Amino acid sequence: MNDEIKNTVRILRSGDQALIAEFGNEISPFINDQVHSLASQIKAASVPGVTELVPAFRSLLVCFDPAVIAYERLKAIILDLSRNLELSESQEKRTICVPCCYGGHFGPDLGVLETYSGLSRDEIIAIHSGTDYRVYMLGFLPGFAYLGGLNERIAMPRLDTPRVKIPKGSVGIGGNQTGVYPLDSPGGWRLIGSTPLDFYDPAREEPILCYAGDFIRFYPVTSADYYDIRRMVTNRTWKLEIEKTVSQ
Repeated sequence: MNDEIKNTVRILRSGDQALIAEFGNEISPFINDQVHSLASQIKAASVPGVTELVPAFRSLLVCFDPAVIAYERLKAIILDLSRNLELSESQEKRTICVPCCYGGHFGPDLGVLETYSGLSRDEIIAIHSGTDYRVYMLGFLPGFAYLGGLNERIAMPRLDTPRVKIPKGSVGIGGNQTGVYPLDSPGGWRLIGSTPLDFYDPAREEPILCYAGDFIRFYPVTSADYYDIRRMVTNRTWKLEIEKTVSQ
């Protein structure tokens, strides 16, 4: 057992059909790994009455059927499982490669970020596309992934006044995070580009493009590439590129 993990989980009620297992009070890859490790333990144990697991930055929401399992019993099981978390030194890393067309009408705030950061357009694009971003959690909108790992050199505060409508696929920066708007919606993040991929498509077999625990890697494409890929996505002929590696 990893000594760093012992006795770090706190169980909280969340209504009468859910509880929250909370790890620590900070956002970090180590804590997020604990969240996913506990989720894996619960799945492997096939705990009766558990209906859904929702991982977040530093907590795991466990939904359950109180007619099948009582809160206190489930709490005891989760505490027991949490004492035996094993964070493997080598874990499979699932990285989804996401094309992004930067600047222009796709990314109207890229020029503002150049001025704010003191970096050139090419430098910003190289930095943004040079990181594998951890999907810490999904929220806000269906398929909206909160991505961690943004280089502080291109971090930028949100807009003082949010836009009324941001087009789906827009790639933005909000503080020290980056993300993709999966639907047309209001929002205050700085828009630096857009992806032709659908992060949410209710007609798809798997409606959500990525899940908590995945990684996202952006790569630059031209506007012509963007429209070509978009046509293939619409026609359902685009093959999503996913890398699976063992991280150390």
